[in-house]
Amino acid sequence: MTTTVDKPVGLDDTMDGLGLAAGAANIIMQLSWPGVGYGVYESRVESGRLFDHPIKRTRTTLTYLAVAARGTDDEKRLFRRGVNKAHAQVRSTESSPVEYNAMDPELQLWVASCIYRGFEDVHRALYGPIPDDAIEYFYQNGATFGTTLQVPQHMWPKDRAAFEQYWEDNLHKVKIDDTIREHLLSIARIEFLPQPVPALFGKLNLFFTAGFLPQLFREQMLLPWTPRDQRRFDRVMRALGVVNKRLPVAVRELPYRVLLADMRWRIRTGRSLVQGSRDRP
Repeated sequence: MTTTVDKPVGLDDTMDGLGLAAGAANIIMQLSWPGVGYGVYESRVESGRLFDHPIKRTRTTLTYLAVAARGTDDEKRLFRRGVNKAHAQVRSTESSPVEYNAMDPELQLWVASCIYRGFEDVHRALYGPIPDDAIEYFYQNGATFGTTLQVPQHMWPKDRAAFEQYWEDNLHKVKIDDTIREHLLSIARIEFLPQPVPALFGKLNLFFTAGFLPQLFREQMLLPWTPRDQRRFDRVMRALGVVNKRLPVAVRELPYRVLLADMRWRIRTGRSLVQGSRDRP
């Protein structure tokens, strides 16, 4: 059963495009479970692999976020169907280092939990602590990050306190080996994009990535992080937050609004919603 929490009066729940700066950090968190990491790394869905099709893969991932947060029930259903078709092709083989199945709701719950946790981390970095009366509202709405995948509603921890317990209980499963670490570092350095983008912005993106990662994940990635780095990161993010708050909501949400418009066009024209799913609305 879904828990309904009323939106606190005056709460700003804008879906900030600026949060995309934390994208690589969130991918690292998701892929830190070996079953997720190798499922992505070994994926046989060629059309959905980031380094083979960076633009299409990025569009699919970000559209999922937009649909989960802002889509209608019918749009979520259609997108989930496309995701299911793609994920059904992702299973471990006899040569895989670990066993995995992309349709496993436990793995998908971890992915969704990382996405929600990342949302909180971004909000705090930009704007400071989240008000107590807003935490549960954001959390209950965050269940859609799971239910738009393969996670049934009853698996989403019932409240924010239960989520914190789930998170702490499952950190022991975080293990990033050399193979997955190199893959993730390439993502953090945006090496999937054509030159000169990685050369110009790779180090900066790696800095933001390290800044958004909790310390456990930095350690697994062998990323150094000093108190000076933290102070610099905090200053930059707070400055960006101040500027961002003054922008119109339409500008702050522009990336996601564009993605939703593209998805709705794809539905109207019968095009595939998810790379590698061969789906049609």
